Amino acid sequence: MSELVPGGNVPLPSGPVTIRVPGAFDVSALVTDDGGKVGGDGDFVFYNQPEAPGARLRDDTLTVDPARLRAGATRVTVAVSPAEPGTALSALPAPALQVTDAGGRTLARFTPPRPRQETVLLLAEFYRRGDRWKLRALGQGYSDGLAGLARDFGVEVVDETPAPDRPPGLSPAPAPAAAGFLELVNSARAAAGSPPVSADPRLAGAARDHAAAMAAAGALSVETRDGVSVHQRVVSAGYAYLTVGEHLVSGPRTPAEFVAYCLRAERTRRTLHDAAFTHAGWGCVTGGPSGDTYWTALWAVPLTPAGLARTTADVVGLTNRERTRAGLRPLAADPRLTAAAQAHSADMVARDFYSHTGPDGSRPWDRAAAAGAPQRTIGENIACGQRSPADVVEGWMNSPGHRANILKPEFTHIGVGLAGGGRAGTYWTQLFGG
Repeated sequence: MSELVPGGNVPLPSGPVTIRVPGAFDVSALVTDDGGKVGGDGDFVFYNQPEAPGARLRDDTLTVDPARLRAGATRVTVAVSPAEPGTALSALPAPALQVTDAGGRTLARFTPPRPRQETVLLLAEFYRRGDRWKLRALGQGYSDGLAGLARDFGVEVVDETPAPDRPPGLSPAPAPAAAGFLELVNSARAAAGSPPVSADPRLAGAARDHAAAMAAAGALSVETRDGVSVHQRVVSAGYAYLTVGEHLVSGPRTPAEFVAYCLRAERTRRTLHDAAFTHAGWGCVTGGPSGDTYWTALWAVPLTPAGLARTTADVVGLTNRERTRAGLRPLAADPRLTAAAQAHSADMVARDFYSHTGPDGSRPWDRAAAAGAPQRTIGENIACGQRSPADVVEGWMNSPGHRANILKPEFTHIGVGLAGGGRAGTYWTQLFGG
């Protein structure tokens, strides 16, 4: 198994190969010739077009079988972009790529340097040399969005223009067509075996405000041009959450059209059906530069002491499962490390930063000592954006540096913190001591 760096490559065996990029990312692929251009629009594989000859996308997993690619194809470029529109890659953990063969054996891993302002990252490429195929790690940022990337590879992207009879301006009130939304949502959840959600006026107010801000700007975005994210609006409305999900959509004119849109793709359907969510709020606004209808739907679980304790305990349990698999002793939960980890997650939300170093210069060992932790060896993992203990531990395990902390034999104790809000939605901290 190879740990790749940008520019590094690894030979591939014959047969299909699978690439997986877990986390809050959309995976896409472009099948090209030596000139770097697609043969047609069908060579662009993404969530709305998940299959092409020799390439198949299922959620966060892309399977490529070089022998079955179309005639003339010599390269498959793999890209990732944020799953939620408008999110900067810098607001998410660095995507961690894992490559496996048909038997499930890991061939390579690659975690690129953390992106900055880029909205798309070219992560890796399959390429043919003679009669053999290799995989090269890229890690190249791209700031023109997925549509811009597709155009540069030769895909024809059609921009929808507003209808000429649509009135200009912005109506800040929710569209009357939003009536019946909850009934349709709960019917779809019931069909999937999920319990109903109840309407929450705080979530509804945050959703209407965010829909209005998107309509005013004429663009879908997690953070609107006023510098406020949808997650910050939820907390400002007085709803402290344990976990939150959102749908930001433009185009549907009625709740029925909105729900139908959400049910079309696995990524949006998963959020709509998520059995963990208990509350919902929604709003839609028509107007702005394009005259489109902009929707924000919010799904959440309220923050309670019991819920926070259960969630952080799950993170400890999943972490110890990985240590047990590696033949290591489990970590004991330490209340002082827990207090320091929780304070750091809350601080990242309150002071709008994402780093191991606080704005005051504090480092993990400083925070552990200030909380009274006696351990001499301290390590820390942080993450943002993941909605569940399973997602965050999986993300850490797929990142070499974070994985090393989890599997460090010298560590004996752990504390976990989680806070909701900020630009990325959820902020997680693991603090290790030994």
